[in-house]
Amino acid sequence: MTKKIVGRIDIVDFPKLGLHNIDVKIDTGAYTSAIHCSEIIEEGKSLRCIFNSAIHKNFGKTEIVFDEYWRTNVKSSNGFKENRYKIKSEIIFFGKSYKINLTLSTREDMKFPVLIGRQFLKRKFLVDVDVENVSYNLKK
Repeated sequence: MTKKIVGRIDIVDFPKLGLHNIDVKIDTGAYTSAIHCSEIIEEGKSLRCIFNSAIHKNFGKTEIVFDEYWRTNVKSSNGFKENRYKIKSEIIFFGKSYKINLTLSTREDMKFPVLIGRQFLKRKFLVDVDVENVSYNLKK
């Protein structure tokens, strides 16, 4: 299988989440991928998530209820472990839909609302830090 080249940042779609043209940072230092979620409410056996941001463009107020989710420990770059909710979704890269696991985190203070980690990248993509928006530029 030929691997596609991605840059250090890109702009992608998450169709199942109703999020389009979202800025993402490719982070080979992170194992899991993470997405900004402004509000997470566990209700019985469901997880209600509100994807909203005044800072991150194209993050209008979208509310989604997940029946399938779980919790996982994520170790941050500063060494601290955090227990986060994790969901399954889809991401569009190079016009193709891929399954992706995303941990939910408040990333309002971060430059990018989404980090794409190694778990998603492996066996599919190579990262060239000298380029940006490779998938998005092919979309235009």
